[in-house]
Amino acid sequence: MNGYEGVLPVYKPAGFTSHDVVAKMRGILKMKRIGHTGTLDPQVTGVLPLCLGRATRVVEYLQELPKEYEATLRLGIATDTEDITGEIIEQVDLVEVTPEEVKQVLEQFRGKISQVPPMYSAVKVDGKRLYELARQGKTVERKSREVTIHELELTGLTIKDGYPEISFRVLCSKGTYIRTLCVDIGKTLGYPSTMVELTRTMSAGIPVGRCLKIEEIEQCVNEGTLSSYLIPTDQSIWNMPAYRLEEGYEKSVFQGKKLSDTLLNQKINEEGLLRLYSANEQFLGIFDWTAESGIITPVKVFLPEPS
Repeated sequence: MNGYEGVLPVYKPAGFTSHDVVAKMRGILKMKRIGHTGTLDPQVTGVLPLCLGRATRVVEYLQELPKEYEATLRLGIATDTEDITGEIIEQVDLVEVTPEEVKQVLEQFRGKISQVPPMYSAVKVDGKRLYELARQGKTVERKSREVTIHELELTGLTIKDGYPEISFRVLCSKGTYIRTLCVDIGKTLGYPSTMVELTRTMSAGIPVGRCLKIEEIEQCVNEGTLSSYLIPTDQSIWNMPAYRLEEGYEKSVFQGKKLSDTLLNQKINEEGLLRLYSANEQFLGIFDWTAESGIITPVKVFLPEPS
């Protein structure tokens, strides 16, 4: 076996970049082919799915799936980084809000919203990452982008250090900046605000409860039990419909040929990407179906591993 294969659900601790976690895993698992499915800031904790071996070929599809977070913002303070690690740039002494006001404001953020990426982000402008420019004290024009907030609910409202802190759970599309969401919620309430805490509780459909801490992964490797915690590559792309190919056509698939949809076990309902399996349930890869022609085209074929 050429190392591990599948998706490893890691719980990222505070103080690590996503890249740090990948580097650490390369050492623990003794394999190079590892990819992560979306960056988390160093102070953010939570779900970081890592794709191992051939599963790195599905990273792009896992990144597209919605993500869930639990966040806390502090009203009355604004920072240059939009989170508590930054320099305070605005402060007010008296902040008064009721749970009803907060709930009304949160309602306004559900659905499609527009966000301007924070200066302290990895977005590139003219070939330079924004955080690199921010560290030089520069501020540049950023294009706003549309993101989707699928769910947003208030989970707590408390007072800390004399300031109200609002906690919420959010399910959102990829590319959503929770720091910016915190700032915008504050603005709508009429106050400066900054994010003080953030945990990613779900990514690629993987809940936080399924994740292993780094020390647990080390232990599993030593005990030889890690494979039982890996999510098989085909199961990680659960959002793509699955179909089975009639017997005897696997060779055509492995040669990268296009196929007719009449060779499948059932009628395809929706155009786009699908998972294809052989008659004996072997995962063959990701295919794209066009309704007009009835042709399924290989996108990523998974050849059988040499035994």
